[in-house]
Amino acid sequence: MHNDPAFLSLLIMSLLAFIVPLALSHIPRVAIPVVIGEILVGLVIGKSGFDIIANSPIVDFLAEFGFVFLMFVSGLEVNLETLFSAGGGTIRKSLKNNFLLVGITTFVLTLSASLGYAILLKNMGLIENPFIIALILSTTSLGIVVPVLKEEGIVTSDYGQMILVTALIADFATLILLTITFGILRQGIVLQIVLLLVLLAFFGFAFKVITFVGNIPRLKKWVEELSSATTQIRIRGSIALMVVWVSLAQLLGVEIILGAFLAGVLAGVIVGHEEKSFREKLDAIGYGFFIPLFFIMVGVRMNLPVLFQNRDALYLFPLFIIGAYVVKLIPVCIFRLSFSWKSSIAAGFLLSSRLSLIIAASALAFQLNLISEGINADFILAAVVTCTLSPMLFNKFAPETKEVQRQGIIVVGLNHLTSLLVERLHEEGETVTVLECPADGMDKPYCRITGALHTDDINEEALKQAGAENAEALVTAMADASLNIHVCSLAVKQFDIPVVIARADDRDAMEKLKEMGVRVIQPAQATSIALEGALRYPAAFDMIANHKDNTDLIEARLVNASLSGKALRDITLPGNVLVMGIRRMGEIIVPHGDTTLRRDDHVMLVGSHEYVKQVKNLMESG
Repeated sequence: MHNDPAFLSLLIMSLLAFIVPLALSHIPRVAIPVVIGEILVGLVIGKSGFDIIANSPIVDFLAEFGFVFLMFVSGLEVNLETLFSAGGGTIRKSLKNNFLLVGITTFVLTLSASLGYAILLKNMGLIENPFIIALILSTTSLGIVVPVLKEEGIVTSDYGQMILVTALIADFATLILLTITFGILRQGIVLQIVLLLVLLAFFGFAFKVITFVGNIPRLKKWVEELSSATTQIRIRGSIALMVVWVSLAQLLGVEIILGAFLAGVLAGVIVGHEEKSFREKLDAIGYGFFIPLFFIMVGVRMNLPVLFQNRDALYLFPLFIIGAYVVKLIPVCIFRLSFSWKSSIAAGFLLSSRLSLIIAASALAFQLNLISEGINADFILAAVVTCTLSPMLFNKFAPETKEVQRQGIIVVGLNHLTSLLVERLHEEGETVTVLECPADGMDKPYCRITGALHTDDINEEALKQAGAENAEALVTAMADASLNIHVCSLAVKQFDIPVVIARADDRDAMEKLKEMGVRVIQPAQATSIALEGALRYPAAFDMIANHKDNTDLIEARLVNASLSGKALRDITLPGNVLVMGIRRMGEIIVPHGDTTLRRDDHVMLVGSHEYVKQVKNLMESG
């Protein structure tokens, strides 16, 4: 044990995993993905370079576990709700706006183009297994697509969602086809399909159980109580879930990367896709240690001299690069049905980036002697080139996006509950639009001052006319619960309004609204809370109820990266603004000087109207 070279190899790789991001951050102009840097340093210290990494079962296992973890966190990115409800509503009727259908069609065309290209290479005598090559060329990199879309601020736009869904389908479908293909070669077609169906049946059953169990309030509370710093029950459970599914896949003779991917999908279902803290912790574990070891070992194991010694492999490399872009650029012409040619070409370039899956597929094909070592090296280098080049090409061709500054409040349904609210908001200088104001009440003061809009049918067009595309909040308090649910559904799904508040008088309506992320107000309960507030906390109640003393109490969502991670004592707020509380992951934190702000915190501010507005704008600036 004292002479085991594994720890020396692990020391070298850990230091390089630490140094690579620091070094790449100082390279101007060219944004090289960190994983590419990790593969390159692996080349330097591995077979193709100084060859200082010893063969060790420990290092090999850690690298393989990093690969499994990478597929697990890739599965976390799959939002089943987005995937199967993409393009919902009336736009399902047309191909051009149906994200799911566009994604499937794009993948089918990509696979067809890849197969045609691979057959051409076979006829040239350069490859032997065109179907395997076609599958490898059909992959895309969700790990590159998602960060680029987020950085550009378009991940939630129709354009971004269409690219994202297309990448999801490409990743998932290719993974399934590769699993079937490799399994058939090992066990035969009938047995492999049966085993794959068994695994997918387990997945369907687990999905149903998790969905049911996840809605048990007592269990949710129990898990929250055990999610403290020392327990971290959700992280432990997620890793256990990953190992269970990898073991199940291994037991069934199915590729373990599919088991890890499915486990990630289930973990995403359990915690929901708005739980950023959970994902950050898993990213910290994976990208902080295990995943860098996998990519460094990819470079370590790659024998680059073989590429230069094999003339066919050397010829193939530029052909693979050309094919990698051609097979993606031709099918995404379908994007032209919804977007410009320039935007469609940009999407094709981004979807051409390949990373983990192409490396995994190539490695598995090499292990099964389906491709040569030289071709395996070709694919790894193709991943390096496409992951570096594709984001730059996308940024060059993608349409410029301007962040929409949301402002204005829409009030739907004017009655005794909302009329006072409208008047108060107007007095405070807010931009308020009233929708569905009674035709016989248009001459009332609160209708005249807000430019109220009368409509006989509250639909998508009526909300658009009221400014829903840029509104920062919507309030609906109509007596008809079904109308409130309808309006909230449009506000959340069609217009992505950040703050939606609705009246609900019965439990069923409350549950439906809460599932959409709507803030629900029950009139009787709200009155009771107001009475209790006036009784127990008169000073705070007066401050909220009476704004004429120029004191405001408002909430701001922290988006500004420069404030995230800072302690309150290190932040100088203008005027007399104080932080009264912080709402984080459903928990209310009473702040003190050492309290550290985190991105997506909801910070309660109190102070003079002018200064509170300044701080709110500062915190919510990107």
